[in-house]
This record gives sequence, C-alpha cells and structure tokens, in this order.
Amino acid sequence: MVSAAEQMAANTSWAALGKATDLRNRILFTLGLLIVYRLGTFIPVPGIDGAALRDFMEQAGQGIGGMVSMFTGGALGRMGIFALGIMPYISASIIIQLLTSMVPALEQLKKEGEQGRKKINQYTRFGTVALATVQAYGLAVSLESGDLATDPGLYFRMSTMITLVGGTMFLMWLGEQITARGIGNGISLIIFVGIIAEVPAALAQFFASGRSGAISPAVIVGVIVMVIAVITFVVFMERALRKIHIQYPRRQAGMKIYEGGSSHLPVKVNPAGVIPAIFASSLLLLPVTISTFSSGAANGPIMSWLLANFGPGQPLYLLFFASMIVFFAYFYTFNVSFKPDDVADNLKKQNGFVPGIRPGKKTAEYLEYVVNRVLVLGSAYLAAVCLLPEILRGQFAIPFYFGGTSVLIIVSVTMDTIQQVQSHLLAHQYEGLIEKSQLRGKGKKRTRKGPSRR
Repeated sequence: MVSAAEQMAANTSWAALGKATDLRNRILFTLGLLIVYRLGTFIPVPGIDGAALRDFMEQAGQGIGGMVSMFTGGALGRMGIFALGIMPYISASIIIQLLTSMVPALEQLKKEGEQGRKKINQYTRFGTVALATVQAYGLAVSLESGDLATDPGLYFRMSTMITLVGGTMFLMWLGEQITARGIGNGISLIIFVGIIAEVPAALAQFFASGRSGAISPAVIVGVIVMVIAVITFVVFMERALRKIHIQYPRRQAGMKIYEGGSSHLPVKVNPAGVIPAIFASSLLLLPVTISTFSSGAANGPIMSWLLANFGPGQPLYLLFFASMIVFFAYFYTFNVSFKPDDVADNLKKQNGFVPGIRPGKKTAEYLEYVVNRVLVLGSAYLAAVCLLPEILRGQFAIPFYFGGTSVLIIVSVTMDTIQQVQSHLLAHQYEGLIEKSQLRGKGKKRTRKGPSRR
C-alpha cells in the first residue's frame, strides 16, 4: 500500500520548482560552482609544453591515460590546475575510514558526535594535502622526464606542486560547499560532471572510427545496445530493496492507548551506492597516473610492471578491481551506510522488533546476516557492471571509453540528486499545506460573529 508521503511525491509537479525559492537557490548555487570547476580544468599549469602534451595524450588517450583524463574532466589531458582531480581526497577518505575501524582512538572519536566528525574531517584534509603533494611531485618529475616541461628544474617542480595541490584543495572545498549549501553530494557531482564533459568527445571519436571503417556498424549497434542495457540494469538494481518486517506492540502512554502496527525496514541491494566503484577506481588510478607519464630512461622496472599488468583488460587489473569493489561494498555498508548494532538499538528504543527475533543483540545478528546475504548480490552486481565493459573493450579493442564505472556513477548520482530535489519539493509542499491550514484557521476565527443583541 502506497503511503501518503509517496503519493504526494508522485503528484509533485516540477512546476512547483518556481515557487520553492530555497531549492531554486540551491540548484543555482550548485550549477555556479560546477561551472567554476569546469572553467578551472582549462587553466594550464605554468611551464608546460602544450604541443608536446597534445601529442603525448593522443597516444595515451586510447589506454589508461584516457581513463585518467576522463575522471579528471579532461584536466589531466590539458594539464590544468585540477589535473589531480578529487582523487587524493577520496584516497585520504579511504585511509581514514580504514584507520577508524582499526584504531580505537579514532573509533572513539567517531562516536563523539558532531565534534568527532569535524576532527575526522580535519584529519582527512591533512591526508589529502599529503597525498596530493606526493602525487604532484611524482607528476612534475614525470613531466620533466617526458620532455613536456619548457624549463625543467626546481622552480618548475615547486610551481607545479603548489598549483596542483592548491587545485585539489580548492576542489575539495567546492565539494563541501555543494554538499552543505547546494543540492546533491558535492564530491560525487564533481566526478559526475567531469565524466559527462568528456562523453561528447568520446562519442565523436567512437563514431569517427566507425566512419573510417575501423569499427563495423554491428559493433557500434552492439555497444549502443550494451550501454542502454547496462543503464537499465543499474536503475533496476539501485531501486531494488529487501524489506524486513518490523512489528510494534500495543502500548499505553498516559491515558492514551496506541494500537500496535507493522512496517518494513528497507535494505537496499546496494547500500553503499557508487562509493565502492569510486574507491576502487581511485586506488587503481593512484599509481597509474604517475606511471602513465613515465617514459624512456625514467620508466623503471616497477613502472613497467604496473603498465604491463594494471592496464585496462589485464587479468591483474580485473582481479584487483573486482576484489576492491567487493571489499569496499562490505566495508562501507557496515561502517557507514548500515550499522546493524545501531539499527537494532533504535528499533529497541522504539519498541519495535522483528517477529521471531529477540530485540537487542539477536536482532543485530539477524540484520547482519540479512545484509551479508543481500551484499553478495549487491557486490556481484557492482563488479559485473564495472568489469563487463572492460572485458568487452579488451576483447574487441573498441577505442571508446565509457566503462561500467562511468555508467554507474552517472546513473547513481543522477538518481540521488533527483531524489534530493524531490525531497525538497515535498518539504516545500508540506510547508505550503501547513501555512494554508493556519490561514484558514485564522480566517474562521475572524468571521466568527458574537451573539446578537436585542
């Protein structure tokens, strides 16, 4: 049976957006910051040989270099000030969350509420600066070794490091501002916009290969059908739920007696959303970003091994990618999005229980059992969506980067943002109903007449 809230959400008209002033301001604020981000990707790092960089990226664009450039919104291909993208922040978040689950002091800090969360965010920012500094230095040295710097030396390295680290920190600030004062998750939206911005160029290159005869029309049609099928599958799986029946007993509060009722605790098949794919991609891109620019004598045995074994379609690449997706799906679910102990405690405080399961510890164990079984399907779905295009691209050598991770990020971020917009519209509609009821009440009081005098 559809709830009243769901009915109202279904009947919410997008025409109400013009009346929802706060929501409109949030959307305009988000769009403004995303435009600032896109403009920043075209501002080059000082001291780069533009012609040599274009030649290099044309050669690297078919492989891992194209994937790295797409995740940075093309900033890496143009060596813009946002060339490192938001990936250092994501990598730092991974490290801090892993430490939080292993270090008792950080775990205790996480339980201290808002103050503990601010402290953990501060540690994440420090980690972002450290990782971005290391990556920026490695990238500056790699640019020098690849003869892409006009004036190599200490000044070039320092200016490149300061520019790239500053760009990453500015992106982190933009993401936090969008999350706090805009609409949607800021970090996810930045990655989303970066991928969307590169899709037209990738499509043009893909169809140009078809016109030149490098790709047959059957392959083009097959790729289009595959992308549509993957998008449909992702939408279906992201909306899939496992409902756990919850019963509430009859209770008495003062002189009132409340009848017992029942409801459902929804558990998504993929509670972690797009986070596991982003985390796994960031770990893959962390070493390869630098190794992509390493060439000639600077390309040592470690970099050669990374390029040979961790390129798209390679067995180690696919195995590591799948393992990290499964690991982060479980890790993020049980540490962030769905904590069985906390859910069981909340149910116990509300006098709710799962039929046949004792409240408290037994309920937490049952919830953990259910979520573990659901995550088998959820993590397998994530791994399949992310790896299937990689395998097909490796087998058919299709020069078009629009992999499963990109599709997953685009669909998930779009659904999440639309859901938040609908939530704001629903809240605005409730506020309008409350104001109308108050005005009607006041109107009735004004029209009430006193007793007539004779």
